[in-house]
Amino acid sequence: MEKTKSYKQFDGYTNYYSHQSAITGTKMNFAAYLPPQSEGRKLPVLYWLSGLTCTEENFITKAYAQIFAKKFGVVVVAPDTSPRGAGVPGEDDGYDLGTGAGFYVDATNGAWAKNYKMYTYVTQELRALVEKQLPVDGKHSGIFGHSMGGHGALVLGLRNPDLYKSISAFAPICAPMRAPWGQKAFSAYLGNNRDDWARYDATELLKSAKCKTPILIDQGMDDEFLKEQLLTEEFRKAAQGYPASIRMRDGYDHSYFFISTFIEEHFAFHAEILKG
Repeated sequence: MEKTKSYKQFDGYTNYYSHQSAITGTKMNFAAYLPPQSEGRKLPVLYWLSGLTCTEENFITKAYAQIFAKKFGVVVVAPDTSPRGAGVPGEDDGYDLGTGAGFYVDATNGAWAKNYKMYTYVTQELRALVEKQLPVDGKHSGIFGHSMGGHGALVLGLRNPDLYKSISAFAPICAPMRAPWGQKAFSAYLGNNRDDWARYDATELLKSAKCKTPILIDQGMDDEFLKEQLLTEEFRKAAQGYPASIRMRDGYDHSYFFISTFIEEHFAFHAEILKG
C-alpha cells in the first residue's frame, strides 16, 4: 500500500492511498482521514461508499466530514467506486455501468466477473488492509454512503452484521431490482436470475434480516431520482418493526449540498453506537 498524497487538516491528516488489488486485478485507490486522536491509539472506523461516477475524491473533498470525524473521534475510509482500466468491453460507454459504477456487487456474468468484485473488495480486502495499516479498531466499524453507495452501505451492512455495527445512507437506491439503474447493472453483472439480484437488494434483504443493526436514512424530497430510481417508500414498508429511521428532508436534492447539511448527524448516530 502506497500513500500518494497527504494533507494536514483539523490537526489530523487526509491521506490518499493506492494498492494493487488481488480481488479486482487492478490498482485500487482510497482516501482516509486520520483525526488527531489516532496518534498512538486505535479508533472506530466508518467506511463511506460513494455513488455513480464518483472516485475516492468526492466525499473526502465535498462532505465536510473531517471536522466531524475529529469531533467524534473516528477514522473515515472512502474507497473508489469500481475497478478502473480493467479492459472490460463497454465499461466506459455509460455513467451507470462499468467504470465508476461497480454497484458493490460481486459480478458473476460474462467479462464483468473477472474484475468487478466490489462486494468482496470492500468487505474483505480493503477492510483487512485498513485494519493492518491504519490506526483503526476493526471490531467497531460502521458503514454509510450515498445513492449507489447508499445501496452498497445498506446491502453490505445488512449482510454482514458481524462486520458493521451501524448503517446509514443519504438518498440510497433502496430497491434496485425495481429501479432502472439497478436493473441495468444487475442484468449485466449478475445475469438474469432474480434470486441472485435479491442478494443485493436492501429492501429484499430487510424482509429476512435476523440481526437488527440500526439504520439511519436521510432522503431529500426534491431529489430528482426519488420516484423512479431510489424508491425509498418500498424500503419504509419493509422496515416495519425494524430499527430504521427514515427522514424525508423538505427542499433538499441529491447533491453534496444535501449531504454536507446532515453529515454531522450521521457521525453522531454512528459514534453513539460504535463508542457507546
